[in-house]
Parts: sequence; structure tokens; C-alpha cells
Amino acid sequence: MIRALIFDFDGLILDTESALIAAYADVHAAHGVAFDPAEILRAVGHHEFAFDPWHAFPKDFDRDALEAERTAANRVREVDLKILPGVVALLDAARAGGLRVGLASNSSRGHCERHLTRLGLIERFHFLSCRGEAPSPKPEPDLYNRVLAHFGLRGHEAIAFEDSPAGSTAAKRAHCHVVVVPGPTTNHHDFAHADLQVGSLAELTLDEVIGRFERKHRSASGL
Repeated sequence: MIRALIFDFDGLILDTESALIAAYADVHAAHGVAFDPAEILRAVGHHEFAFDPWHAFPKDFDRDALEAERTAANRVREVDLKILPGVVALLDAARAGGLRVGLASNSSRGHCERHLTRLGLIERFHFLSCRGEAPSPKPEPDLYNRVLAHFGLRGHEAIAFEDSPAGSTAAKRAHCHVVVVPGPTTNHHDFAHADLQVGSLAELTLDEVIGRFERKHRSASGL
């Protein structure tokens, strides 16, 4: 029986990833430096992927100053970001159905809480599991396992919603049912490992997706 929903944050609830890439482009453009988003796109959803976003600048350029410009540009862009389609409807249905709702994110708690508070969603979540609060980030399952342990559940009792390969892999490793919703920065990836792929969470109703996975689990268990 499905007892919990676990959401990713960046790219799933809010398209912060596109805003981040645009902010890097803003800073490059302000200094007349060419910008290629390919490397940043590779890093989306991969906390462990190391790269220098400022490699096109002279080596003696002040990286801290560039990062400060990027942060300022990012904050301006993020203010206008809207909750992605289908998120609120799923949260409303989860609350009506008495399901637990968790968050598993490779981003910091401060980042997630700031946006969830601004969007009026923070009270919809019973537990947050964020970067640095588990031994390893996604694609390891630790962030998901932390949510499951807090709720006292096993993986097959939860549905995970993700938008990236690292996140969906982490959820599968935690034995959750996985719905993947690729966004503009992740739709070029292969999600064959996911249980279900959709273009938007608005394509789903909670009853439909719960019914799908409960039937799948009963079939796999021979019930």
C-alpha cells in the first residue's frame, strides 16, 4: 500500500535549474565572454560533478566576484519562478488522502526551505532530507532512505517524483516507485530505469498513479 510521496525539489517543484544556467549566461554576457551551457547541463542533478563554470574567463579573474554576480542574477530570476504544473494538485490529494509527504534534495536545506516558504508549500511537507544530512548525495539512495526511515516505511510504500538521472537512480536504489518528469535541462537523458515517465505532473492524478503502482506491487508479489 502506498503511504508516502517523496519529491525532489530543483527541476521538479521549481525550475531553478534553467534560472541558474540563465544567470551564468547573464554574467558571461555582462563581461563579453562567450558562454556554452553544455558543461553546466552535464552537472544538473549530479552534486559530485566538478567543473569550473568560469573557465572561459582569464585565469586571474576574480572568481569570487563572478560568483557574487551570478548569485545576484540568480536571485532576480528565481523570484519570478512559478510552481511547476501538477505539483499543488498532488500535494492537495496527498493531504486529503492522509499520505506522508517528504522531500529528498541534493540542494541545501536553506535553499529548499527558502523557496518552499516563499511558495507557500513548506507546511505541505512532513520531512525534508537535504544535502549534507545523509552520508552521500544522489545518485546514492541515502537521502531517500533517510525519509523512509523517518516515516517508518519501506521503499515500495512510497512514490518518488524526480526529473534527473541521478535523482531517479537514487530513488530506485531506495526501492521506491519512480515517476520521472524531465525538464528543459534533463529531457535529453535516458530514463529507461524509471517506472513511469511523463511530460508533466499535471498529466497524473494521485489515484491513478497509486493504483498503477499498487497493482504492480501485488502482481510482483504474486498476490
